[in-house]
Amino acid sequence: MKRRAFLSAVGSGIATAAIGNLPQVAHAAGGEPIKLGLLFSQSGTMANGESLLKDISLMTIDQINAQGGVLGRQLQGVVVDPASDWPMYAQLARQLILQDKVAALFGCWTSVSRKSVLPVVEAQNSLLFYPLHFEGEEQSKNVVYLNSPPSSSVLPAVDYLMSAQGGQARRFYMVGTDYVWPRTINKMLRGYFKTRGIPDSALREHYVPFGQSNFQTIVREIKDFASQPGGQAIVVMTVVGDSIPALFKEAVNQGVRATDIPILGLDVVDSDLEGLDTTPLVGNLSCWCYFQNVDTPLNRQLKTDWKNYVTTHNLKHRPDMVIDPMVSTWLGIHLWAQAVTKAKSTGTDAVRRAIAGQSMLDPAGYEVKMDASNQYLWRGDMIGSINAKQGFDILWKSPTIVKPVPFSPYISQA
Repeated sequence: MKRRAFLSAVGSGIATAAIGNLPQVAHAAGGEPIKLGLLFSQSGTMANGESLLKDISLMTIDQINAQGGVLGRQLQGVVVDPASDWPMYAQLARQLILQDKVAALFGCWTSVSRKSVLPVVEAQNSLLFYPLHFEGEEQSKNVVYLNSPPSSSVLPAVDYLMSAQGGQARRFYMVGTDYVWPRTINKMLRGYFKTRGIPDSALREHYVPFGQSNFQTIVREIKDFASQPGGQAIVVMTVVGDSIPALFKEAVNQGVRATDIPILGLDVVDSDLEGLDTTPLVGNLSCWCYFQNVDTPLNRQLKTDWKNYVTTHNLKHRPDMVIDPMVSTWLGIHLWAQAVTKAKSTGTDAVRRAIAGQSMLDPAGYEVKMDASNQYLWRGDMIGSINAKQGFDILWKSPTIVKPVPFSPYISQA
């Protein structure tokens, strides 16, 4: 739903939830379980990331159930596999709502999968809790946006690279997967660069299909672009899924190093680095609301819980790895539970009213809160640098949570 009338949620109840401290309402135990739809791919090009979100959802549901559930009822995760097939997300979302009678959906990674589900949740007046940072330019009363729009993630990272500390970037090669998120991000960046005095001649765009694995020609083009005059060149990378390690491997093969041509990978998380020798990738960047090296008591507890869950259930995931969208999913389930507790109902309209203004402690160290008018979550933001241990070191973090701006003023200037 874009720039059309948005039914602003009202309500000012503030609650705080952390592991083992979820507020409850006194109700008799028993009754049918409350079902939550888990719409995450476990096969196809997005499986590496989305399978993590499915399993941390199940872990979070188990933790809430151990504390007595919600409204005296246990939670049940209903797992489906859209298989990285965008129409299948819509089909399975409809099945979860109409047949499985789920109270809410938690799911999707790419914006194209979210866009596929959007008309379904709007038609059925359900709620989708979406855990990825994305291009913005959307506002629906049926979506809860748990991560950052570009104003509070992409732009701070680009500003860092344009600063003296970040290397004074002046030329930008933008390579992405061919769908709405990369194209919208790059359109916004073109408008933003105009305000910073960057000419169009200093910009390049290149798009590849989902699952692209051969980047030889593109990396050669990047090297040629970087060798031209006009200032420091960087790569803004918005490829997703299996294409991320493929591009990194080719960059290493052709001798591209962060000291010469930094890569800002806007969708890169720790799981994309598994199996790679990250020593030659040290210094390339990503930007998220959370990196697992942040040192807070709640983050230490969450990482311990995840390690124990992976080990106990004999999962194939790395037990020592937690990524931002996992934390966003964890936050989303807790915020939903808080809203249901406040509303004393799982009904969509009641939960929508109750979730406005909800807050809770984030493992990243912030007290996050749900905006009272647009269902975007106020989060802190971080810039991370790839290290030699298949992870990220934190270069910068915002001092406080940042007001989300759903619609970028720079889109119209592109």
